[in-house]
Amino acid sequence: QVQLVESGGGLVQPGGSLTLSCLASRIIFSIYRMGWYHQAPGKQRELVADISGGGSTNYADSVTGRFTISRDNAKNTVYLQMNSLKPEDTAVYYCNAYRAMTDYWGQGTQVTVSS
Repeated sequence: QVQLVESGGGLVQPGGSLTLSCLASRIIFSIYRMGWYHQAPGKQRELVADISGGGSTNYADSVTGRFTISRDNAKNTVYLQMNSLKPEDTAVYYCNAYRAMTDYWGQGTQVTVSS
């Protein structure tokens, strides 16, 4: 069974930084498009950023210039470096693996931006 396990969430002050990690197991990691989504209370889950197996990236307008997605195919891990965090970035962040109309999701990690 495919597993995606996120880590790195927590409480951070506005303007601070966090790095999220997602370790994938039981998939051929390099052929999946990997993404990070977030979901705030009462809102729909939204794409934050994604990255193809070859390294092409895509970002939501709200995080462009502040967040960076990257992957290490040798370690089956995708990262989300989050800088200049804002209170509106507060949400549960989910890791996603996508290929050929098949989605896998992690359990989520909470990110709270507050003073």
